[in-house]
Amino acid sequence: MPCKYKQHRATSKPDCQVSHLTRLTATVPQWLMSDVYMDIATSKTGSSRKEFNRIMEDCRSHKLEIVITKNISRFGRDTVEILEAFNQLKAFGISVIFEQEKLDTENTDCDLMVSIIECIAQAENESRSENIRMGIKYRAVAGTSKFYDRKCYGYKYDENGHLVIDEEKAKNVKLIFDLYLGGQSVVGIIKELKKRKILSPKGKENWNKRSIEWILSNEKYTGDVELLKSSKSAVHYLASGNSPAIISKKVFEAVQIEKGQRSNVVRGENGVKRKSEKYSSKRKNKK
Repeated sequence: MPCKYKQHRATSKPDCQVSHLTRLTATVPQWLMSDVYMDIATSKTGSSRKEFNRIMEDCRSHKLEIVITKNISRFGRDTVEILEAFNQLKAFGISVIFEQEKLDTENTDCDLMVSIIECIAQAENESRSENIRMGIKYRAVAGTSKFYDRKCYGYKYDENGHLVIDEEKAKNVKLIFDLYLGGQSVVGIIKELKKRKILSPKGKENWNKRSIEWILSNEKYTGDVELLKSSKSAVHYLASGNSPAIISKKVFEAVQIEKGQRSNVVRGENGVKRKSEKYSSKRKNKK
């Protein structure tokens, strides 16, 4: 009985996994291992998964009878891919053994197998997301997170990789804050920047609204950095004086207050609703 097994996604010790499955194959006298399939590239590197495609082709050609893989997550990159491959192999008459879950598709009901795959995939995604969040929190608490020193418009890195003020661009940041407090709308600021031939962060002639709004909302210009601010977690991490300030905290807070007053969204007893008119710098400055 020809038997091949495959292994997907790079691991720290792929040779150990190969050795383990080789020993497993040797424990069954009726099995004969004829090849190893191992994709070492991840989806992030744009892998074409040649080995995965090769094993599917070999199964289609009936060169194999059994496929052994470490676990369900190694069999495919997502639930859709796993189920599609599972159904194809079932049609070819090929059974798949998931060693870690101790599942054999030959002895497992199809609907049950689908449910198991979906549950495991969901659990792994949740675990992966939680690990990422915990990693971010840990580095935030330890003060080692790279997000603290993330460069933004108005700053640059010195020879030691620390944030310092980019004087030329910092002038533009100050101008944007001054124009806003002077009564200009975001659209008005964009027009003024174009008039002064000040290029956007991406070097374009026209700025977009999002860039202006982001600058006006970024407390990093005061020298402070707050991590996990948009997280559902109630705990945030603030690094005061993390970088040299371009804007004073007084000016920054004044802009946030002004933004709230200009917002066309109001909250009342009947919930959230929009004002009948939006803010206009022309109407505000009209005498």
